[in-house]
Formats: sequence, C-alpha cells, structure tokens
Amino acid sequence: MNGLTIYDIATEAGVSPATVSRVLNKKKCVSDKKRHDIEKIINKHNYKPNAAAQSLNSGTRVIGLMVADIRNPYYGSLAIECEIAANERGYTVLLCNMLSDPALEESHLEKLYAQRAEAIIQIGRRPDFLVTDPSYAEHVKRISKVIPYITSGKLDGVDCFCVRVDQQKAMKIVFDYLVSLGHSKIALIGGRKTVLPTYEKWNMYVSLLKKHKINYRKEYFLEGNYDNDAGYACMERLLKLKDPPRAVIAANDDCALGAILAAQDHGLSVPKDLSVIGFDNTRLSTLIRPSLTTVDYNYSRYGKALVDTAIQAATGGSPPREMFIDPIFVVRDSCGAPEV
Repeated sequence: MNGLTIYDIATEAGVSPATVSRVLNKKKCVSDKKRHDIEKIINKHNYKPNAAAQSLNSGTRVIGLMVADIRNPYYGSLAIECEIAANERGYTVLLCNMLSDPALEESHLEKLYAQRAEAIIQIGRRPDFLVTDPSYAEHVKRISKVIPYITSGKLDGVDCFCVRVDQQKAMKIVFDYLVSLGHSKIALIGGRKTVLPTYEKWNMYVSLLKKHKINYRKEYFLEGNYDNDAGYACMERLLKLKDPPRAVIAANDDCALGAILAAQDHGLSVPKDLSVIGFDNTRLSTLIRPSLTTVDYNYSRYGKALVDTAIQAATGGSPPREMFIDPIFVVRDSCGAPEV
C-alpha cells in the first residue's frame, strides 16, 4: 500500500491514531490484544513510520468536547467539569459549541475527526433525540471506527460509549419526596417527549402515579421548551384549571423559575400554596426566592466519568459501553406540605 500513513493503520485496526503511535513508540498503556492486532497490520504492510508519525503522541493530548449550547448553565457546568478532569489527567479539551445548530453539529464532528482528537465527547443535541437520526448515526459510525466516541445520550446502531444520568431514578426521588409531604395533585411541565431525558422522566412519572394509586390527569402534563418562558406559560395554563395542581415538577431549573414567577404573579405563595421542584442544580437554583429544591446531576462525577471513558477507550482500555450517573437530591425552600 503506497503512501500508507498512521491514520490508515488506525482505521484498519479500528483504533485511534494515538494508540497506533503508542505501539510504535513501545508505550505500555495499550492492551495486549490491540497491540497484537496493530503490529500484525504494520507487519502485513511492511509499514515504516516517519518521524512525524512516531512523535504524534509526544505532543499535546487533545479530547474533543462537543456541547449543545454553552450558554445553558447545565451544559456549561458539565463542560467545566470535563475540562477539569481532562487537565488533571494531562489532556487538553478542544471545546466546540454547537449553538443548537445541526449544521454546526456536523461541522464540529468532522473538524475534530480531521484534527485527529484522541477521543470525542458529545453532550446534547442529536444523541438526546428519543429516535436516533439515521444520517447522523452513519456520520458518527464512520468516525468512531478511528476515534472513540462518547456521548451523554444514545445513538442506536453506533459502536459508541454512553455515560448518562439515571433520569428515572431522579424522577423517583422527587416524586416520592412530594408524596411524602402529602401531595397527590402533581404536575409535570416543560420539555418535549421527543427528547430522551424528558421522555424517561415522563415515563417514570406515569409509573409512579400508578404505584401511589394517583389518577393520571392529562391536563397536568404540559410539554414545552426548557426556558423560563415555557415554565411561565405552562404554569398559567395550570392555574386556569378548575382543580389546579398543588405541586409542580419542572423539566429543569430555568423552567421551574418561570413556574414560580407565574404563581407569584397570580398571588400564590411558594411553597405555601404551591410546591415546585426543578432539575440541574445550576446557580439559578440558589438565586430564586424561595431557593429551589432540585436534582443535582453530580457534575464532578459525571465529567470525570465522561473523560475517563474517553481516555480508556483512546488508550486501548475497555471501559463499559454504558454507564449511569446517580443524581443527588438537593432540598431547599420551594416545597412544603399542601394546606388542607
């Protein structure tokens, strides 16, 4: 094979170029099986590395990090923890902000591939779709043959690594807490069921209603966006009902803020008249008055798990294909027992 490069070897072996470089440089951090497979391919093609190829792993180690929208506090918090974890392990993070733009999502993925990042972590956008986008899955499938791909969502049919928050456990924690306070009129607002984390919350919400023998009321479930405007609009719709809920679980903290503002604008007191719970535990949750009871996504543990999975996959290890992060419940002032 004329003009064979280290990237051709990596593609044929199904590993990253950095892993091939470690074998060439006789580094020990490669599994015996992968080392044997790579050496077999090298010998088959009588490959002779040049100086550039042999020095590939001697420079800066880079992990690509694709984030849906860094302006969202959830994504910002998780991106920071990924960068901290990577720096502690001697890696540099190349951050790519998708700005919720599918064209940028495709472009960033291709650029990280072209720049030969040792691994790519994607947080948000199309891996969060409940139904996998087949064209995007094919794009990732091609790249993941050379560079390990790790996501906080899922891509059906793609050989990737998934590190996710246990959303069903998160919903069970908040729902059971509200029931323990005496609530039975519990609404779920914000988010879209076409988004995997929201669907998982909604699915568990329905199951818990049955478990606690509480009737499902379709008017208590309102889809929307994930911002405070959506939370405000959903809360206003709920307050127009003849029998409005006494507790609201919002898709995230931003949505919960909108719900609290709407309730207060209508003369209600939180938590005296209405209990509200959010998800994310961003800075916003401590700035709201009353301070927000919410679910923390264990960002430090989450970021470390994403980065550790990426590094293990890039260096010939065998990290688990799927890992779930346990959420942390944070009780503040926005919930109370319903008054009779």
